[in-house]
Amino acid sequence: MSNIDPEIAKKIIQLEKKFKNSGQDMGSYLDGLLHERYLTYWDYIHLDTLLSLQIPKTHFPDEEIFIGYHQITELYFKLIIHEQKQIIDDKGQKAEFFIEKITRINRYFRILIDSFDVMIRGMEREQFLKFRMSLLPASGFQSAQFRMIEVYATPLNNLVHPSLRKDLETSEDIENLYEQLYWKRGATDLKTKEKTLTLKQFEYRYTPRFIRIANEVKGQTIFHKYEELPKSEKQNKKLIEALKNLDLNANVNWNLMHMGAAYRYLDKEGSAIQATGGTNWKQFLPPSFQKIVFFPSLWTEEELDNWGQEWVEHLFNTEKIKH
Repeated sequence: MSNIDPEIAKKIIQLEKKFKNSGQDMGSYLDGLLHERYLTYWDYIHLDTLLSLQIPKTHFPDEEIFIGYHQITELYFKLIIHEQKQIIDDKGQKAEFFIEKITRINRYFRILIDSFDVMIRGMEREQFLKFRMSLLPASGFQSAQFRMIEVYATPLNNLVHPSLRKDLETSEDIENLYEQLYWKRGATDLKTKEKTLTLKQFEYRYTPRFIRIANEVKGQTIFHKYEELPKSEKQNKKLIEALKNLDLNANVNWNLMHMGAAYRYLDKEGSAIQATGGTNWKQFLPPSFQKIVFFPSLWTEEELDNWGQEWVEHLFNTEKIKH
């Protein structure tokens, strides 16, 4: 038997220390390693399962694009939440760590925003208008992860409908604030106050989880973590820039991409076709209507008053030219 390499012997000793308190001796773990199959790329990422999840409901080819893109979007949302949780759990209170995580989040958002042309230009309008009728009442409105991103980012007070925001700016009643969140009106008939089935399904499925998360991060959102930084860290220009970019990416640019898709597929000669699920996209999507801002203290009063307006005007003008 050949002599054991000193480096290997060193690692064996380290492994013995690691497994000392596990209830099993290291030999048992080595047996498991000996019998384990070689890992492959396709098994590691569960590729076959992943590629089997695109299941169209119609025969229109472009529906597979629609499904695949939304699944990709949800995976990026998961990565964003992964970074948000690290910021919330961090006890170091260093701007450098904060910047790194927010930069990652902005990178994910930029990828999503840049890739949204797949939705805007990547499907035939006629196909979309037909296969969408087979999806009712499902809607992208029902993306729970995006709502979680909002809850992790800022207090619910900043997410209530703008008409009620001033009255509820100091409220700590999570349940009441939740009932007044801005996005609920996007799937509610403003005349009858009747909720669409899309919203009823969404609330039934996710309300307990949203309330639980809101209570868990009460006073500990990204907003709060920034406000609690030491003064020297809080004034870091790169951090402020990163947080403002996050505000624009999540609350302006992402919405505008959806508006671009809505105008291409749902706007016909000035009259709007109702979105899947019955959401009123012309009232719900414009950032200048909702004025959702995660970090309002970083913006001037003028910027907050005119939130999203110049971007919306640019989009309208661009879409008119395209049509």
